[in-house]
Amino acid sequence: MANQFLVCIVLALGLALTCRATLYNVGGSSGWDISSDLDTWTQDKKFVVGDVLVFQYSSSHSVQEVTKESYQGCNTTNVLQSSSTGNTSFPLTSPGDRYFICGNQLHCFGGMKLHVTVKNNPAAAPAPAPEAAGTSSTTLPSSKTDTPSAVSSGSVPVFVRGGVDSIVLALMGLVASSVLCFG
Repeated sequence: MANQFLVCIVLALGLALTCRATLYNVGGSSGWDISSDLDTWTQDKKFVVGDVLVFQYSSSHSVQEVTKESYQGCNTTNVLQSSSTGNTSFPLTSPGDRYFICGNQLHCFGGMKLHVTVKNNPAAAPAPAPEAAGTSSTTLPSSKTDTPSAVSSGSVPVFVRGGVDSIVLALMGLVASSVLCFG
């Protein structure tokens, strides 16, 4: 009976861990801004599939996802995705390198650019296939203000997976644990 209980606990924790991700407020409390030290901000962070980058910025900035070459040269003409709404999130849906720059080329040359390496999340379910360029960013309704947001602490674990697939997984886990735990 004790072994069955232990299996139930492990199954429940495993299911919960597949739904966890981290929401990163890029630049911490300063946000996506020319005054942010983005190289230092990334140093203690490990980005994995399922995490989300949240860019909060003023109307004098924008955020553009670009290729490595455009990142290195601050090229703002050939972008993969772009937003200037003041509050934009980019889900990290696949492993690999991601590059972001400010649409103001002078700000980019001044250091307002971000490179993150996204690793596979061994605890997470497989990520969905990448969407077409320009459609995978999610715009949040508000823009950056002097009032700290719920994510201004730098990183907050949140549940980001949803939809039918998560409901099906949860039900399968519930059925499996019920069978194992209660015979």
